[in-house]
Amino acid sequence: MAKSQPTHGLAEQNISTPARIQWNLGTPQLVEQALARGEGVLAKDGPLVVRTGKHTGRSAQDKFIVRDAETDGTIWWDNNKSMTAAQFAALREDFLAELAKKDDLFVADLYGGSQPEHRVRVRVINELAWHNLFIRTLLVRPEAHELEGFAPEFTIIDLPSFRADPARHGTRSETVIAVNLSERMILIGGTAYAGEMKKSVFGILNYLLPAKGVMPMHCSANIGPNGDTAVFFGLSGTGKTTLSADASRTLIGDDEHGWSDTAVFNFEGGCYAKMIRLSPEAEPEIYATTKRFGTVLENVVIDPETRTLDLDDNSLAENTRGAYPIDFIPNASAENMGPVPKNIVMLTADAFGVLPPIARLTPDQAMYHFLSGYTAKVAGTEIGVTEPEATFSTCFGAPFMPRHPSVYGNLLKERIAKGAVSCWLVNTGWTGGKYGVGKRMPIKATRALLNAALDGSLNAAEFRKDPYFGFDVPVAVPGVDSAILNPRDTWADKADYDATAARLVNLFIDNFAKFETHVDQSVREAAPHAA
Repeated sequence: MAKSQPTHGLAEQNISTPARIQWNLGTPQLVEQALARGEGVLAKDGPLVVRTGKHTGRSAQDKFIVRDAETDGTIWWDNNKSMTAAQFAALREDFLAELAKKDDLFVADLYGGSQPEHRVRVRVINELAWHNLFIRTLLVRPEAHELEGFAPEFTIIDLPSFRADPARHGTRSETVIAVNLSERMILIGGTAYAGEMKKSVFGILNYLLPAKGVMPMHCSANIGPNGDTAVFFGLSGTGKTTLSADASRTLIGDDEHGWSDTAVFNFEGGCYAKMIRLSPEAEPEIYATTKRFGTVLENVVIDPETRTLDLDDNSLAENTRGAYPIDFIPNASAENMGPVPKNIVMLTADAFGVLPPIARLTPDQAMYHFLSGYTAKVAGTEIGVTEPEATFSTCFGAPFMPRHPSVYGNLLKERIAKGAVSCWLVNTGWTGGKYGVGKRMPIKATRALLNAALDGSLNAAEFRKDPYFGFDVPVAVPGVDSAILNPRDTWADKADYDATAARLVNLFIDNFAKFETHVDQSVREAAPHAA
């Protein structure tokens, strides 16, 4: 069953193990191996169903980057935990000792990035067959003729059974994600959550690409019928996946992309979608992947007798996930690429009910809001907690940013100016009052405004200046109730709106203080202000 190894094998990487190496197996073989090894079960319609144990999401507090001569001045250490080279050396020694004890190992040679001149060659070594299937599904799969001479630039060793020793390895717990950018190696242990591998590759590209002038982005992207690319930034719950999944547009990808001089390109060859309470009516394309062989479902509840899935059951995890090849989505791009963008959309779910449903941003305002990465969580159920909670995640993906946010912000501003890109802020949150008083922005209105922005017709509308945020807001748009376009008009209590807007302005200003010395005066002047 093991395929022949490439010319650049593990020995060339100074990795020695007596284990049987299963090289670059395909989906059927990896599913067979996972089933034979008791790693998962098949659902009745074909997907492989697995459990990740106690780790059902990323272990952000257990991720470390080695601090050395290369990284000392390039990593944003306020946002990333450090590990010494000596601690990593001890960890690597212990990982290699564990590899030497294994009977079987699964190795996949893959690409991070779809544009050939900007992709990185990644070798992933797994002890679990289903983890190997997962990463093979999520990254870009080389053609058969490319595998024989494949020489990895980065290597990931993924051992869920490994237990780190905080005293010896400098970790916080027995779980570790250790990144050594100088040695180009990532060690993942103590967690069976497969998403750690995918996000590690995202982190690699986030570090490497800016030095080449390529903008890495935590976003979804699609292409219109006229070849116009749109990029959608947004934190969880803002509608990034839903609004980019438009049957009239071609999907480039749903999560991670690069913006080069010539293209927007997907970092991945698959999708990693949330499955909890997925419905065939709301998201038919994603729902259909739960009935296909080749999909990997994590922590989805399955009936042991009938093998029927229950996507509504969150008893194993709220963060149930499905991994599937991007070509399982009918309107996906065959190349995982599109032209450079004509439009950038920044999505926010404003639970304060202050922001308009859509606003046009200048390049300086776009950089300001990109660095801010604002959304808002709804008020909690705890007695007495009635106010929404502002959330700022810079670049709409702070956990995955190894460099300082200003690096990505300046790249974005330059590319917007160079390409004369239209930038929009879309509020998918509340209107008519804050959460608990107002109501959720109608999805029909959001789609109509977004369509007008993407087809260019919105630029011909009459605009007003928002008194608090200074961006342009349309006064009237065909097919959209004009009353919804001015949030203050939708509030019964205008004084309450003014007080809430002033509060949100102050939250923005306070959050942005840490970036002020890293941006131009024009960006500082793009800040909101009290009316």
